[in-house]
Amino acid sequence: MNIADLSKRARELIELGSNIVDRYEPDWGRLRGFRSAGLSFIEMVYSPSHSHYLQFEKTTEGRYNSNLNSGIEILKVIEGELEGGWVFSIKGLVTAEVFADYLQMADSLLDGGYQDAAAVIAGSTLEGNLRTLCKNASIDVERLDSKGRMVPVPAGQLNAELAKSGIYNGLVQKQVTGWLDLRNKAAHGHYG
Repeated sequence: MNIADLSKRARELIELGSNIVDRYEPDWGRLRGFRSAGLSFIEMVYSPSHSHYLQFEKTTEGRYNSNLNSGIEILKVIEGELEGGWVFSIKGLVTAEVFADYLQMADSLLDGGYQDAAAVIAGSTLEGNLRTLCKNASIDVERLDSKGRMVPVPAGQLNAELAKSGIYNGLVQKQVTGWLDLRNKAAHGHYG
């Protein structure tokens, strides 16, 4: 799911809520459906502890137009944040900081003579970054296995998909392939 899909869903929910508004009092069943769909959407985009979720949950509890209108306004704010790139920009910054911390750990291990551990940590960080790039490019990072379970797509295949979709060129793909190979050898005890 990408930002355009999320923005579209926000607009659908806003329209759903707008169609429920009544001169006197909205239909209670339809209002509960709107509330349920809105909470599910906000939980998916943010989390149940996020202020948007908590506010939506609180303000849509009643059965009046004012409760419904409050929920619609919260969804409009969320739509604006999605279209402005604010939701994923903040998540991206946090992710970048985590990656930087792991790379700093790998650098410290390397300085201490622990090159194999450094290679494993740096390689795992690289794989995490590949997964983030794929998610941002709407490339699947999981697939069904033969038993019907969702399993992660191997990093090498993610690398190939990123190059194929033009996120980066073949030269970068080869460099990433080399780094992933180094990580795998270090992780499986092929030190050398």
